[in-house]
Amino acid sequence: MQSACAHKDNLHLAIIMDGNGRWASRRGLPRTAGHHAGVAAVRRVMDAAPALGVSTVTLFAFSSDNWRRPTEEVAALMLLLQAYLRSERRRLVENEVRLSVIGRRDRLDGRLLRQIEQVEQATASMRRLHLRVALDYSSRDAILQAVARLSTEDRPSRESFGRLISQATADDALEVDLLVRTGGEKRLSDFLLWESAYAELWFTDKMWPDFGPADLQEAIAEFRGRDRRFGGLSSVAQVSPAVRAAAG
Repeated sequence: MQSACAHKDNLHLAIIMDGNGRWASRRGLPRTAGHHAGVAAVRRVMDAAPALGVSTVTLFAFSSDNWRRPTEEVAALMLLLQAYLRSERRRLVENEVRLSVIGRRDRLDGRLLRQIEQVEQATASMRRLHLRVALDYSSRDAILQAVARLSTEDRPSRESFGRLISQATADDALEVDLLVRTGGEKRLSDFLLWESAYAELWFTDKMWPDFGPADLQEAIAEFRGRDRRFGGLSSVAQVSPAVRAAAG
């Protein structure tokens, strides 16, 4: 698996954008209004992320389980995504943002799929920020697909298995540094399970349409204050004299 974080100024930020529907319902609006407001929050976060040391953002836009939602809401979400791709293509290029979509593509409408491919191609050389959108995505399904690609003789390393997951999601399996979930829920919901093995988690009750640069700054500031040990000892941890004597 590749890492997006060689140091703390090259962060991979993953976001579960939860709360759009509830945000709208509390205001007496249709759920689709919350999704439209959520798009504005995406723009705000994308504008703020590079200055905060973020190089990659992965957004959970549509889970494979979300197909079970009402047909009208699913159709509205897909149309909203098409509108986003049409309206944001030039803006992404101007801001040097590369966009790629991870997840299944075989169940997407042909027009949406063509728009995705066109924007991916138009932004492929952009390097200021990599925006990855998880669409029809299931981490467990990606892991199962990776397992299915193994031969009976294979004993994969973590790196080689990560490459198989990359093939299943149509993009690199980048290790997540910080995973943010809005909307008050505290679960991963089948999002980047392999990639988030050592991710720091940050939850907020704020609904996604209300999330902004100040919230992102708060999350990253807290992240920078945490001691990421990856199973080892803290860099400031002291080994007791008794342990050193036993080891000697």
